[in-house]
Amino acid sequence: MSRIGKAPIAITAGVTITVSADNVVTVKGPKGELQQAVDRDIIIEQEEGQLLVKRPSDQKRHKALHGLYRSLINNMVVGVTEGYTIRQELVGVGYRATNTGNTLDLVLGYSHHYVFELPQEIKVTTTADKGKNPTIILESNDKQLIGQVAAKIRSLRTPEPYKGKGIKFVGEVLRRKAGKSASKK
Repeated sequence: MSRIGKAPIAITAGVTITVSADNVVTVKGPKGELQQAVDRDIIIEQEEGQLLVKRPSDQKRHKALHGLYRSLINNMVVGVTEGYTIRQELVGVGYRATNTGNTLDLVLGYSHHYVFELPQEIKVTTTADKGKNPTIILESNDKQLIGQVAAKIRSLRTPEPYKGKGIKFVGEVLRRKAGKSASKK
């Protein structure tokens, strides 16, 4: 059995999980509601405050889907109870980030600003403390969506290996390269 797939999903207080006839899992909690369509072969059962994800056979396809859907449903449960937060910092002279509502305005050293409209499910805040790099803070209950948006923001100016300039995740360790050495005469 899959180590991830056979682990039960704990259903905390305040969370309700419903499975429709066409295998669509709906998770409702204090931070919102999420839905995920599950393959029709995967079996989902609720027992005594926990959710079990089972596979019908040991086919390669069923093994692959078993752990996947267990992880997706667990991420939904965590999302509606605690939520997810991603912090990114802008490293570089003159790099700035401001937001008005769900619109993110980025100055990244190009000749133009990047105006990035975020989905309604994501809450964005920006900070610019003196002496520190500007920071973008993304909050949402959907792990897939927040990860996709954070990756898109990072791709606007990926960190370069020589000076480390660009948009990076807070706590991310970049592999740095040595610059050119002085020529010998």
